Amino acid sequence: LQYHTTTYFDNEVSGIPQAHHRSGRPLKTLTQRLKGKEGRFRGSLSGKRVDFSSRTVISPDPNLDLGEVGVPVQVATKLTIPEIVTEWNIEKLKKLVINGPDTFPGVNYIVRPDGVKIRLDFVEDRSIIADSLEIGYLVERHLSDGDVVLFNRQPSLHQMSIMAHHVRVLPGKTFRLHPSVCPPYNADFDGDEMNLHVPQSEEARAEAIMLMRVQEQLISPRFGGPIIGGLRDFITGAYLLTKDDTTLTKQEFSNFAMLGGYDGELPEPKIKNKNGPLYTGKQLFSLFLPSDFNLILTSKWSKGTNGKLKDIVIKNGELVSGVIDKSSIGAEEPESVLHRIAKDYGNEKAKTFLNSILIIIKQFITNYGFSYGYSDLELSDKDRGAILTDLQETYDKVADIISQKNKGTLKGLRGLTVAETAEALITYELARARDRAGITANSNLADDNAGKIMATTGARGSALNVGQMAGALGQQSRRGKRLHTGYGNRTLPHFKEHDDNPDSHGFVKSNFRDGLSVLEFFFHAMGGREGLVDTAVRTQQSGYMQRRLINALEHIRLEYDNTVRDPHGHIIQFLYGEDGIDVAKSDHGEAFNINRLIESKSIIDTGSKATKDEITNISKKYTKTFNPRLTSMVNDALHKSNLSKAGLEDVCKKGLELYDKSQVEPGQAVGIVTAQSIGEPGTQMTLRTFHTAGIAEKNVTLGLPRIIELVDARKKPSTPSMDIYLDKDSKSSKEKAIETAKNILQTTVSDLLTHPVETDYQTKITLTIDDARLKTRGCAFEDVMAALETNKKFKAICDNNTITLQFVDELDAAAVVVLRNKVLKTTVRGVPDIARLTLKEENGEWLIQTTGSNLAEVLSVKGVDRNNVRTNNVFEISTVLGIEAARNSLINELKGTLENQGLEVDIRYLMLVADLMCHKGHLQQIGRHGIAGTKDSVLARAAFEITVPTIANAAKLGEIEELKGITENVIVGSQIPIGSGTVDIFMKTKTKK
Repeated sequence: LQYHTTTYFDNEVSGIPQAHHRSGRPLKTLTQRLKGKEGRFRGSLSGKRVDFSSRTVISPDPNLDLGEVGVPVQVATKLTIPEIVTEWNIEKLKKLVINGPDTFPGVNYIVRPDGVKIRLDFVEDRSIIADSLEIGYLVERHLSDGDVVLFNRQPSLHQMSIMAHHVRVLPGKTFRLHPSVCPPYNADFDGDEMNLHVPQSEEARAEAIMLMRVQEQLISPRFGGPIIGGLRDFITGAYLLTKDDTTLTKQEFSNFAMLGGYDGELPEPKIKNKNGPLYTGKQLFSLFLPSDFNLILTSKWSKGTNGKLKDIVIKNGELVSGVIDKSSIGAEEPESVLHRIAKDYGNEKAKTFLNSILIIIKQFITNYGFSYGYSDLELSDKDRGAILTDLQETYDKVADIISQKNKGTLKGLRGLTVAETAEALITYELARARDRAGITANSNLADDNAGKIMATTGARGSALNVGQMAGALGQQSRRGKRLHTGYGNRTLPHFKEHDDNPDSHGFVKSNFRDGLSVLEFFFHAMGGREGLVDTAVRTQQSGYMQRRLINALEHIRLEYDNTVRDPHGHIIQFLYGEDGIDVAKSDHGEAFNINRLIESKSIIDTGSKATKDEITNISKKYTKTFNPRLTSMVNDALHKSNLSKAGLEDVCKKGLELYDKSQVEPGQAVGIVTAQSIGEPGTQMTLRTFHTAGIAEKNVTLGLPRIIELVDARKKPSTPSMDIYLDKDSKSSKEKAIETAKNILQTTVSDLLTHPVETDYQTKITLTIDDARLKTRGCAFEDVMAALETNKKFKAICDNNTITLQFVDELDAAAVVVLRNKVLKTTVRGVPDIARLTLKEENGEWLIQTTGSNLAEVLSVKGVDRNNVRTNNVFEISTVLGIEAARNSLINELKGTLENQGLEVDIRYLMLVADLMCHKGHLQQIGRHGIAGTKDSVLARAAFEITVPTIANAAKLGEIEELKGITENVIVGSQIPIGSGTVDIFMKTKTKK
């Protein structure tokens, strides 16, 4: 009975055999039904399968509008929309009823006001039913053009993974999507599937249109720049269309203008010759720019080919000079033409502009033709010869390094052994050889070379790809190092043992055009396999981190008093992001771009320059509500400008208007947006611990592992390190800096020994101290004795350079081993935990960089500047310097890690995470032992992790579920208190007389 009771409650108790079905399958009992991803909480309550949805493969269709989705007829006839019969639509609906369920567009069901549902599949004469249709009936009609649907691609990592599109019913069996809308979904067309959901109520449709349409999601809340834009061939086409020698006849120009939906007057042709007038591609592009639009910008093409900046000039809506490429209309390109139109004229205008431009570019590149052939990679004999000669010279250099290593004449670089030094130098030489081969391959490509066009305009690929196709592939690596492991002292059985040649360690001197040899191919596959494994592991780790972040932050929202709070009213921030600006409405993270406003005004400003007093008065008048940082930015920009008083007034008025528009709205789910903005780029981060700058002094954990370590508030980071600046007496003198370093570097007893320790397990331990090591570490014999005499388990007896430790009591062998380890780890001099350090000179001043961290002790070392000691151990900062310092350190560490990975995440999000982790006065982690696990809501805790114990404890303590958060309301099926769900209406139904 006891066994059956136990397995009934939990069939996975350790040490107890599982109860089985007859078939041998373990029984799924109470605990198993509740917990885990497939359990009741996560599988059936927090998320579940829904009606009115469909899923199929996606394919591209550049002829669609950006906000449309192509839906197969088969799907449109199955998914229905309920429409109430009114006097305005009765005739239309009667026709649809006659079509029935099998003919598109038709009707599947009719619901009478008394609740009777008529299924039209089996009705013989549908015209009779159509005639009986009355106002007030409900008709479930097929999906048709223009209906609003929600389109989604998993994994849904951020809010743009589900957007509202308008239906366009098309033949075929796939969902069609405009290629430019791929980046927010992270979709491609190699077999991806997507989901489509049909909102069933007017309220749901209204919300989808107001908040979720593609144009509303144009600006990404992660960094305040456009996430939708031209990509691949659209960018190549834009370059080909707007380069200086592109001309169009009047007929071509008119056709393109019509295609883009232009209905104004045609401009004057720029070129007049005997064959008739010719228009330029720039004129065609300008047709779709707003007439008062001004901008100066640098194109990727110009930067990549001649290094010339600010080559794109748009004046009064006309492209005067420069070519359009990724920097103007590309996705994820802040400060572009597209971004400026979205900010200055609104998202609707930006979408119209993008639609027109893309359809023209698509047609233009189709007519123009653009292909990348084998011949585009051909190099001249001279270039090929140059690459081979250079590679041979590099092989000679490498052979020289190897012979120096073998002879023992190679000096070790700082912090590295001789073998590691040789490895670092070889890697460096081979990497440079690959780069030079790439430069040679790229240098003589003509401007019309397809590869060069794609790489330089930012359409696809880079000079590196061209270099690997035409030059040399270069070193294949695993974990950032050359390939070493294999068959006993060699990488493959085809090489001699201890062969240090580049070829035998994965250097590929062939290129993709000529093909790889068998061995090179194998090494290349090794490098490629690591990439695949890395991606799989990274996806899993980053997914779990995002789940923890979402769980910890989901219930945090902005209140009507502009504070950021949790559902129980605890204040997390007094003002969101310290300035109350919504990043999605901001201008690349700022409330507005003051320099841009001044720049566009200066093109048309005519008055005389304002005086200093006038500028100061105007600035004071308009910046009253701004935070100090923005105020000083505006002030500086106004004083530097040459605008007239009227011009400045206009700029400040516009600025204030934009500032008010960019404020974050009450009810906004700032927590979830934060979690998504940090989690979504997680999959793009590296997983490795890199050496900084290739030849390195200290190891640093970077990328995803570091972010996870920070949000988990680990007590010991995996690679703790410190930057210790010295006080004014020590920082300029190398001798004093070395002395301070000796006082900081931990010297243990084991660092000073010559021989292995002699251990007599009955009576004593004998240590032999090395005089030379004592000297280099700056220690005296007395220091060693003093350190050992603190231990009362033995008596230390000193004889010349030998120390004998006589046991006081009899110890067993195991206790002697423990004691010996303790003795070897005893600190003689320096700061515990500072295992290694290096001295570094910066601007004539010495600083100490350490591996290992111990803030409290380092601060008390003589010669250290106490106001300028940095550590990457946030937990240590919180215990030594307090919670405010820990919050700042946490923000800086997160920011530094993301920037190092080249990812742009607005600092307001990092502030919110840090504030939440610190808001109880001590560091809390994001996961189950911190914020997510200490929520007030029972259901929210149970739905996250440790389901059954949570529920059992809550029942035992009689906890009350207040249903104030997100998860718990989703579970019980109520409206969630976020966004439009925060608003309640109070109204008087009767007025007293």
